[in-house]
Amino acid sequence: MPIIKSVKGKYPQIADDCYIAENATIVGEVTIGTQCSVWFNAVIRGDVHYIKIGDKVNIQDGAVIHGTYQKSPTTIGSNVSIGHNAIVHGCTVHDNVLIGMGSIVMDDCVVESNSIIAAGAVVTKNTRVESGSIYAGVPAKKVKDISAELISGEIHRIAENYVTYSGWFKEE
Repeated sequence: MPIIKSVKGKYPQIADDCYIAENATIVGEVTIGTQCSVWFNAVIRGDVHYIKIGDKVNIQDGAVIHGTYQKSPTTIGSNVSIGHNAIVHGCTVHDNVLIGMGSIVMDDCVVESNSIIAAGAVVTKNTRVESGSIYAGVPAKKVKDISAELISGEIHRIAENYVTYSGWFKEE
């Protein structure tokens, strides 16, 4: 059973069709939309500020979603993939975004729609990631624009694949 518990009277609100792995942790003021999946060892801690997650979001193995006490909540749009071991902390992620494996998105960042954060990138505090771009490196900088093919071929494909993968686990 996943750890899903209240903190200070606030209990996670999770759509009925979501897949939550047996060892995922979701606590506090967290709202998760439809067709989402939270994978093995992922942690979503809405204890110090709220976390809002849209529809068709996958939070992959070992990822951590958190905020900063009384200062920076975390809001994640729809059709977002958060890669294995990524950290998304006190920021805003718009729709149709891919956050690569092992990357970090820090407080008060805004990741605009149709963007990719490359694997291992560190998006430092207050950075605004331009819509339709790829940011990579430490600290993360814009490295190129995204083509329409990359948006449909990667961002949308991965989000759709994770809806399919979660279905395999729901059947068991």
